[in-house]
Amino acid sequence: MKLTPLTIGKYRIEKPIIQGGMGVGVSWDRLAGSVSKEGGLGVISAVGTGYYEHKEHVKKLIAQRPYEVENFYSKEALFAIVANARKICGDKPLAVNILYAINDYGRVVRDACEAGIDIIITGAGLPTNMPEFTEGYPDVALVPIVSSAKALKIICKRWSQRYNRLPDAVVLEGPKSGGHQGFTYEQCSMPEYQLENLVEPVVAEAKEWGNIPVIAAGGIWDHADIAAMIELGASGVQMGTRFLGTHECDAHDNFKEVILASKAEDIELIKSPVGYPARGVRTHLIDLVDKREGPAIKCISNCVAPCNRGVEAKEVGFCIADRLADAYEGNKEFGLFFTGTNGYRIDKLVGVKELMDELCSE
Repeated sequence: MKLTPLTIGKYRIEKPIIQGGMGVGVSWDRLAGSVSKEGGLGVISAVGTGYYEHKEHVKKLIAQRPYEVENFYSKEALFAIVANARKICGDKPLAVNILYAINDYGRVVRDACEAGIDIIITGAGLPTNMPEFTEGYPDVALVPIVSSAKALKIICKRWSQRYNRLPDAVVLEGPKSGGHQGFTYEQCSMPEYQLENLVEPVVAEAKEWGNIPVIAAGGIWDHADIAAMIELGASGVQMGTRFLGTHECDAHDNFKEVILASKAEDIELIKSPVGYPARGVRTHLIDLVDKREGPAIKCISNCVAPCNRGVEAKEVGFCIADRLADAYEGNKEFGLFFTGTNGYRIDKLVGVKELMDELCSE
């Protein structure tokens, strides 16, 4: 199948492949800039920007970790990441992923608009008030992430009534993606919640609101998978895991080594302080957490609202901000390494151009 361009708001994506946003520090300027340069849509993760360039943008540190929300989600660092990505991709469309569950969501959205981002993608909850934070930036396209037609209907109805606008596109994410899921543990393995069974009802709902482009995500690996989603009615796809295996991926070399060494049975659902199951690699950290012998839990970044200032972190046995930061810094012992179900299939590192060419090749 010959892939055709994807339109999101006023932006034309020549190759209908969106690189999934991955934090902390997995998809920042190098990866996102490179994907956009090659005709896809590069996506910067807004999570943990305070770690960018060795924390030089952080005003206050506690034990070498960004202290409080304004430092963990550093405005200065986000501006620098966007500017450096632009040095790679120029004026081609560039996106940022901002989780709805974070503290200071509205401020981070406004920061992204001020930084000159073109498209904002938001999941980890239903972003029913997302448009109010982009007032004054009519050209910024808004893309919520959903897991069902019902969720899309709720968002469209609320946005239409309150803001007289609709999503410029929607990402439909199935339960094979890396990181946090929009499903229960049980639903993640049930046939009716698999991506291939969700696309058609979500596309049907999207048509009710004026043919909103639907972007399928979660477990997509190759051109055949992309073609299958488009045949079901999707306008494009989002892929995160494949981009972990690129030279340009911003993750530490040790992070990539963990993914390269993983086997299918190593990738599993993990309890998370965010309140959703999350998918990643079983490592020494998870073994320690299972035995309640993991690193000390001290909430200093106050990163996500559902964690309730570390209450949920103590329940599940780890601080997600600290453990994702360890992964970004290359700590294999205490790092948390997210990947989709196909992570074990990555057997070598390639360039973003090579990967994009492969994905688009018939």
